[in-house]
Amino acid sequence: MTGRTPRAVTALSKYARLESQGLWRETTTAQRREVVVAFREATLVLSDPKKDLALSHWSLPAIERLNPGEMPALFGPGSDASETLEIEDDEMIKALEMVRGALKARQPKPGRLRGILLTSGTALVVGLGVFWLPDALLRHTATVLPAATRQAIGRAALEDVQRLTGSPCASPLGTYALTELGDKLFGQHNAQILIMREGVETATHLPGGVILIGRRMIEDMNGPEVLAGLAIMERLRAETRDPMLPILRHAGLLSTLRLLTSGTLPNGVLAGYGEAILRETPVAIAADDALDRFRDAGVTSSPYAYMIDPNGISTQALIADDPLKGLIPIPLMPDGDWVSLQEICS
Repeated sequence: MTGRTPRAVTALSKYARLESQGLWRETTTAQRREVVVAFREATLVLSDPKKDLALSHWSLPAIERLNPGEMPALFGPGSDASETLEIEDDEMIKALEMVRGALKARQPKPGRLRGILLTSGTALVVGLGVFWLPDALLRHTATVLPAATRQAIGRAALEDVQRLTGSPCASPLGTYALTELGDKLFGQHNAQILIMREGVETATHLPGGVILIGRRMIEDMNGPEVLAGLAIMERLRAETRDPMLPILRHAGLLSTLRLLTSGTLPNGVLAGYGEAILRETPVAIAADDALDRFRDAGVTSSPYAYMIDPNGISTQALIADDPLKGLIPIPLMPDGDWVSLQEICS
């Protein structure tokens, strides 16, 4: 018997290459600017029509219609996001509504199942408290969260981090260079590399593929190799220890239970998480694992190793066994892109 194609897959395939014009506002106080709006796999890409530069990427399941029934249609990458997008094209509006609905239909919804879960919740909590260690509950919750929920929690955590770091640095050319580097290292739209103005000494990461790197790591360097090395290592750390775990520990057991049963964290539970993650000691990574990742990405490991330890003592293996040692590596980006990236915080 032939199975039916999921509605979300059909909707995405139908509108896979749809594009239209739109008016994008980066913040509530910024000027509106004309952009090209394009569907991609699980994302909506907003680009500069004159320079063909990606200005922003929105996760399709997270997009919200901010003015239902009104025209022009106003969308945002989440109900509390600062970015907005005005669209007048009827076909694009219809496509957004259909794809959003199809993707959300795939996510767990409150209803009879929630009622059953809540009815038996007391027994479950007692059982967990007696027989299941809290850490096991956190790990279980982290493993069952859908990608859209992880991205939403990552955005909420980033908002708290920005209390200390300020907004990520951004410029059309610099953002383009970061997007191209992320696609080169991890595949198209699988990571979001952000340069932070202050507070981040080297690098850290959040759920949803977000990698935060301090501006000194580009402004004080001679090329993008250190930046690439930091991004590679943060991705490896995120795979070694799920970045949801420290967030759930910060939120607490009761908030984690609510997330497990309702799909959302209570408001305010991530307050103060910014201080916690910026103080956190990075997860240790074995040299062999790191070298494998550098080799797979075609990136030299020595510049990263010398940045971590200028004497090269604690990072000797990354230097001695550099996968590109003695070779001339393919440039990670054109010189012009690197110059633009170094000026992204100016």
